[in-house]
This record gives sequence, structure tokens and C-alpha cells, in this order.
Amino acid sequence: MRVYAIGDIHGQLDLLKAAHQRIFDDGGTDATIAHVGDLIDRGPDSAGVVDYLMQGRNAGRPWVVTRGNHDRFLPNFLNDPDWTDKGMSTGAHWVDHPGLGAAATLASYGIDPDQPREALLRDARRAVPATHARFLATLPLWYLHPRALVVHAGVRPGVDLQAQDEHDLVWIRKGFLESEADHGPLVVHGHTALDRPMLHRNRLNIDSGAAYGRELTAVVIEADGVHVLTETGRVPMQVE
Repeated sequence: MRVYAIGDIHGQLDLLKAAHQRIFDDGGTDATIAHVGDLIDRGPDSAGVVDYLMQGRNAGRPWVVTRGNHDRFLPNFLNDPDWTDKGMSTGAHWVDHPGLGAAATLASYGIDPDQPREALLRDARRAVPATHARFLATLPLWYLHPRALVVHAGVRPGVDLQAQDEHDLVWIRKGFLESEADHGPLVVHGHTALDRPMLHRNRLNIDSGAAYGRELTAVVIEADGVHVLTETGRVPMQVE
């Protein structure tokens, strides 16, 4: 029994399709694929990424998409324009913080991101399909497979999965990344961008920085270990 996983996408539709193709080449078009979230923001085609994944799901593809912290911004803005994420230590709003990538997401829906907030909200509510907002807002927070627990940011060590807090699941770094605790299943996550995927004894980080122009990682997890999928085939990963 195997599962494939893909790192943080951040609006990179072409990279997502290429990662899917590497998986299809390895395991066929019916392969179970888990995505660690952060579908939108920063990259050029967030709207296309959401639409592509929705179409696959609607066609019956066994694709699982977990909710990332960035996936909460757009639907919350549409529902409550004054909402700010408590994960933002500065208290900055999604549309005001240049590093969050709201402008690219809004532009992908044909919206001028440089408008005043009131006009921006009006145009966003007209342009963003309700199905897209609902899809993002209702993504599961985690996916438990016999080979791995797939979650966006990580877990709070020592806390039962059913009792994990949403804030930790989509934002956690401190307390998780440095933990040597046995979480039970291998925790496959993103959220913390690296130059390459990295396998630890208790977790696997597959956010390789597609948001910043780097590769979008796709891996396969089986009984005999974890392999990164490249254009020329599998590359085994070693625990670091």
C-alpha cells in the first residue's frame, strides 16, 4: 500500500500538473495523491489550481487536499473582510501584507488588487466562484493513511489527533519541528519552505519552495521507504 504526496503549491498550476504527471508515470492515473495545502497565494494562477483540483475531485480522482493556512485567507476575506488570522503575529490583514501573496491570487480571478478595500471586496465577491470559496473553506485539516499522517504544518506533540487545534495544524513550527517525539505515523507536512524535501525519523517536510520559484516536490511513501519522484524516476530519501 502506497501513498503519493505533493508539497505547497502556491498558485503554481504548471508545476502542479508536472508533479501529477510524475506520479502518473510512477503509479498510474488512479494513484492516491495527498496534497499538504497552501493551494493559493504568491504564484500566478491560484484560480487555476483550485479549479484543476476541484475538477479532478469531481471526476472521481482519489485526490486528498488538506487545508493550509493560506487556504483560509480568501474564503474568510469574502465572508468577513475584517478578519485577520491569529497566526499573523503582526496582526496584518491578508490584502495588506505583501508577503502573503493576496495580490497574485486576486489577479488570477481577474481582480485589480490595487483598489481600495471596499471595491476590492465587491469585485472579489463577484469574481470568485462560490464553489471555489466553499472548496477552500471546507478542506480537511488532516488525512490519515496507513503509511502517513498528511497535514499542512504539523502536529502538537503528545496531543491526540482528534484533539489537535486547527491553529497548530496549519501554523505550527515551534514545538513540532524540533521535536524528536514518536508521533505514531510518519507526519508528512509542508508550511516551512526548504531548498529541498527533508526526511526525519518522525516527519517528512515536502515544502521545497514552489512559491519562490523552486521545485514542487512529489514523493511516494511505501513500506520500504520514501522516494522523491523526478523526471527520470525515483530517488530514495535518507533520514537526516
